[in-house]
Amino acid sequence: MVADALRSGILEGAYEKRRLLPTEHALCEQFQVSRQTVRQALSLLASEGLIDRRQGSGSHVLERAPAAPAPRRSIAIVTTYISDYIFPSILREVETVLAANNSAPLLFATQNQVANERKVLQTLLDLEPLDGVLVEGTKTGLPNPNLDLYEQLMQRNIPLVFMNGYYPQLEGPLAVLDDNYAGGRVLVEYLYEKGHRDIAGIFKGDDIQGPQRYSGYIEALRDLNLPMDDRRIFWYNTEQKESLLSGAHLDPLLRSMEGCTAVVCYNDEIASRLVAYLIKQGVRVPQDLAVVSFDNSQYSELAHPRITSLSHGSENVGSTAAQLLIRLLQGESCQSQLVPWVLMEKESS
Repeated sequence: MVADALRSGILEGAYEKRRLLPTEHALCEQFQVSRQTVRQALSLLASEGLIDRRQGSGSHVLERAPAAPAPRRSIAIVTTYISDYIFPSILREVETVLAANNSAPLLFATQNQVANERKVLQTLLDLEPLDGVLVEGTKTGLPNPNLDLYEQLMQRNIPLVFMNGYYPQLEGPLAVLDDNYAGGRVLVEYLYEKGHRDIAGIFKGDDIQGPQRYSGYIEALRDLNLPMDDRRIFWYNTEQKESLLSGAHLDPLLRSMEGCTAVVCYNDEIASRLVAYLIKQGVRVPQDLAVVSFDNSQYSELAHPRITSLSHGSENVGSTAAQLLIRLLQGESCQSQLVPWVLMEKESS
């Protein structure tokens, strides 16, 4: 106890001015212990290199060399996009965590194309040094031809942490994911409580988030004994997104939702375009068709009416993934994490 108290004082600078500990007699009085106990404590501190016991002049606190700065880590960040949609906020959070932990980010984007992803991974394998990788997988809802390169990174003991999407076939890497299945259920259950019984869906098929959100959506329909009509479920992929957003597919999409009173959208980007198109066609939102979505992004706020959407709450996937990677690099034992959604009710429902 005496040694612990003195050690704390030394490390906190309590004796910095005189660099001399109190006398043995003073320490006996301070801690109400015997001189033998004090001498044992001082011997322990001397063995640790914290003090030098000099006959006749007391116990001197030794100068400590400043701690060597932690080596700067090189961390690759691989995302599908950099400036689109929610990715700028994710990247800001990642960079904040890395900067606070003396880590330099190297940024790559795949545009959600497997050919681009392969080029990026080949570049990473040539990088020296490379301490860790934060990665959002490319077209994670489909078989991926680049798993061999991920396995090469893993064989080099380079920690990988996936965010948003991941590859279930890869064993070992950790992932930070939104609880997309639960999100799909929450939106259907919310609409059900609002009185909706015919609920359409729009989902993205080539990223794993889409099938996960669909799974929660369709199972909630089943459990609530609501109609499950495949004709009211619209699927799109990365290559179709731009034509969908431009309005090329919105006419048939709207026809497929005839008879529905609500629709669950894959994300706010799709939902905001759909709302604008519905208003243009004279469809009232939410009176004729309620629209709900995922991400609670700026798209949901700028839409008229504003879109009811699931929020990430106070937890940011990028920040959580970056912190997880730092903990791995520090040798801590870590587990994958699911980030819960928080429903933000607005005017579209």
